[in-house]
Amino acid sequence: MKRRIFAAVAALCLAGCAGTTQAPAPAGAPAPGPAPSPSTTPAPSTPASPAPPAAEPAPPSIWPAKVLHNRYDGASDDLLTAGLGKTGLGQAIAPAMSDPTKPKSVELRKRAIYFNYRALADMSAAGGYGVLYGPNIDLAGRDSLGEGKIAGDEFLTYLDGATLMVQVPERFDPKDPCIVTATSSGSRGIYGAIGTSGEWGLKRGCAVAYTDKGTGTGFHDLATDTVNLVTGERASAARAGEDSLFTARVTADERARYLRDFPNRVAVKHAHSQVNPEKDWGRHTLAAVEFAFHVLNGLTDRRAGRYVPENTLVIASSVSNGAYAALAAAEQDTRGLIDGLALSEPNVSLADVRSTLDTSTLLNVYLPCASVAAAPFNNVPQPLREARCASLAKKGLLRSATLAQQAAESQRIINEYGFLPDANLVLPSHYFLSVMQGIAVTYANSYGRFSVLDNLCGYSFAASTSSGVDAGNPAEAGSLENSFALSNGIPPTAGINLINNLSPGGAKEDRLSVSPSTGARDLNLDGALCLRSLATGVDAVSGRPLEGELAEQARRVRRGIEETRQSGNLRGKPAVIVNGRSDGVLPPNYASRAYYARNKAVEPGSKLYYYEVTNAHHLDVLNGIAGFDSRYVPLNVYLTRALNLMWDHLKSGQPLPPSQLVRTRTREIKEGRPVPISLSNLPPIERAPAAGARIGVDAEGRLRIPN
Repeated sequence: MKRRIFAAVAALCLAGCAGTTQAPAPAGAPAPGPAPSPSTTPAPSTPASPAPPAAEPAPPSIWPAKVLHNRYDGASDDLLTAGLGKTGLGQAIAPAMSDPTKPKSVELRKRAIYFNYRALADMSAAGGYGVLYGPNIDLAGRDSLGEGKIAGDEFLTYLDGATLMVQVPERFDPKDPCIVTATSSGSRGIYGAIGTSGEWGLKRGCAVAYTDKGTGTGFHDLATDTVNLVTGERASAARAGEDSLFTARVTADERARYLRDFPNRVAVKHAHSQVNPEKDWGRHTLAAVEFAFHVLNGLTDRRAGRYVPENTLVIASSVSNGAYAALAAAEQDTRGLIDGLALSEPNVSLADVRSTLDTSTLLNVYLPCASVAAAPFNNVPQPLREARCASLAKKGLLRSATLAQQAAESQRIINEYGFLPDANLVLPSHYFLSVMQGIAVTYANSYGRFSVLDNLCGYSFAASTSSGVDAGNPAEAGSLENSFALSNGIPPTAGINLINNLSPGGAKEDRLSVSPSTGARDLNLDGALCLRSLATGVDAVSGRPLEGELAEQARRVRRGIEETRQSGNLRGKPAVIVNGRSDGVLPPNYASRAYYARNKAVEPGSKLYYYEVTNAHHLDVLNGIAGFDSRYVPLNVYLTRALNLMWDHLKSGQPLPPSQLVRTRTREIKEGRPVPISLSNLPPIERAPAAGARIGVDAEGRLRIPN
């Protein structure tokens, strides 16, 4: 059953609330949405003890109408591990539910933390979990924190299309206040950065400011007309109202007509919200910081104080899209909220630099053929990969004659487009996991502000059978009900798959469908080429300008991408970025390297430092898989080190190390198995790196990175 969110932010249930608590909303309380004007903001209730005067940095527009507050004792439940501790998070079996078809919000929260933590980390002890990183490891790298549970308070609200959350640990020090941002990576929900910058901030004793940045877990099941609530439960769209995380902008008649042709389809927030949320990721991150100040200034227990940017240290941090959001927030921060940044593998959007949609659609076309060669976790069936090669050759997109030559040519096209050879062995696993397929479909829809009704390039989202036939089946019981915990925000996820509506004979799951133009089961080359055309603005086969509807769709996509462009100017803020050289999701040439070079060009006196890490890639979670375990090291260890460096710089003036290449060591193989990882595999970021390891920009503005 839905938990009501209580009204009046100024009346946050604070020090006197023992245990996990929640105050019910009064009848008729306003739903989350645009904030009320100051004259209509609910009056605060009388606190248990007088709070000190507060001068919040947040303008009235940031005051949410409703906030859910829970207090966690650090034993039965907690902020970091949901009561599971280091041991529970490390178990392969997810926390149980009383009824999978009707999960309780507390169960959804626990499972969301469990799955989000495990989605970003290799959970094997040999790979470093519980040894080099994890809830039990302190910020100096020692195993000193037991199960790693952290007591404190959690405040959750919904504002302007984004979920905001603030966690305030019990050990927050009013004499040394700090805030760390933890914007979700990818399109994940509100707990998407719990195991990265969220964990570091909580261990440091800082308040942690989270946001799902307007993407998150929003699934509108058009057949049942049900949606996700901010606490994760499902409800009818009518009942949810403005409490819905996402309800598609379709009328009842439009929905009924659409379902007659495309039964049991699902609209997804990032793809179908029709607001291009990426343009607001920085703004949402700043809103999370402002909400954190608001929460802190409402505290009435021993943590009470007057918290303003001048006396509170704020570090913007996260990974991937969350790191992108931190960069955007720093660029937009005209009020001095952010003091410094420590980021891992950020996505970026810069003018004259290839976009994520551009690179992902290029991979979506050529990677299946390039993946014919052996690589770890390269599990797409061989006949389908061979069919892609043959179809590419028939369309004149490959010139080679034999399969081996076609695979080599496809790989060469990928590398010549700017993907580093270091990523070649990582990439096939990403196609098997539908990383670039999901990104290409979702981002094209989002940039162009397309509706679920548009079926862009013939794609839709739905459940399907394991054979891929009968696409558009009703979602299995428990999949959507648990989507808040299970989903990464981009299908295929939580039982919802990519569907090719144009497959001859009826819609089928994308990878098992038939391309109309080739008549082959070639992993839907037609759909991939359509998305490629939208990304480039020219026909992906002929290279000629697009015409008609496709041309207009491409213009819409281009306008959306332009809305997201960053400047590269961090307004003098110190910043450090770590990135794996083997990153196959966000190629460093068009992400971290590009941002570093642009910042040096546009910001006199730049304080940005870049640390590139060999043998590290975008998805640490894969490092527990055979073939990855012996080749790659955990990048998250370097995010922790980057955060520590930024903390020491801001607190005690320690100089930040020069930009450099960090040459890691892969795990030694003994008796056919890699030995457990240790610190010897992970050399430090050097304060005085050798000349042969330094990264910099030369007098002509060219980026110099050593091999």
